[in-house]
Amino acid sequence: MININEQYRILVSEILNSGKHKDDRTGVGTLSKFGYTIRHDMRLGFPLLYTKKVSFKAAKVELMWILQGRTDLKYLEDNGVKYWRADYERSGRTDETLGPVYGKQWRDFNGVDQMYDLSLQLHNNPNSRRMVVSAWNPADMKDMALPPCHYGFQVYVNNGKLDLMWQQRSVDVFLGLPYDIAMYGLLLELLAKGHGLKPGKLIGQLGDCHIYNNHIDQAKIIMYRDTEYSGYLCPTLQLDTIGVCINSQNEINIPSLDSMILHGYEHMGEIKAPLNVGKK
Repeated sequence: MININEQYRILVSEILNSGKHKDDRTGVGTLSKFGYTIRHDMRLGFPLLYTKKVSFKAAKVELMWILQGRTDLKYLEDNGVKYWRADYERSGRTDETLGPVYGKQWRDFNGVDQMYDLSLQLHNNPNSRRMVVSAWNPADMKDMALPPCHYGFQVYVNNGKLDLMWQQRSVDVFLGLPYDIAMYGLLLELLAKGHGLKPGKLIGQLGDCHIYNNHIDQAKIIMYRDTEYSGYLCPTLQLDTIGVCINSQNEINIPSLDSMILHGYEHMGEIKAPLNVGKK
């Protein structure tokens, strides 16, 4: 079975060994590779990396923020997620929102509630090849603090299992990707629970995969730690919720934060690195 920890290690190794030096919007510079696919079999457990500490709380807060259709900083910061403030300040916005970003598009893409439509299809037509949600809305880009990095996902049902594949244009491999993996892993679990399916495979299709120049030393620690692997297992997820589905009020059910509980998460400790935002 395919384990996300091994997939992540290989990606980091390939970028460090053969990534191309590129300038970027932040002015920091990167080592970069283009076009990569990662996979995780959910039967192995929840995809939270063990080679460094990853905050499950941050991943579930951001996912619930998106699922509610919110774009404000208040919900995030009230729940301890503060890293979006830097992009907000860089953007020059003054309304305490990030503009029409992920949540707006998932729940109101030019008037379409894509999550409602997705749940309807999973219930009525699970063999559909049109179960796609997109956050990439060119008409709204100018008003976003930052265009979507992970810009869409598709789900697939087969033999009672739900697979989820997300697409991402820009991948901050050291800081951002571990949270993206966790967030979409959680979304997969919640959609499966909501529609009476078992979690299947999580797949990420990644575009510009980069390690910032000021994250290279930290990424090397990941490689060193991986050689010390001593039987770490993926944690397990407990869901005290009906999941993400259309509820009895004919609305998308939004689980409470305390209804998603992680058990048995072992990791090799925190590795700190600067958040690169840039000036434009």
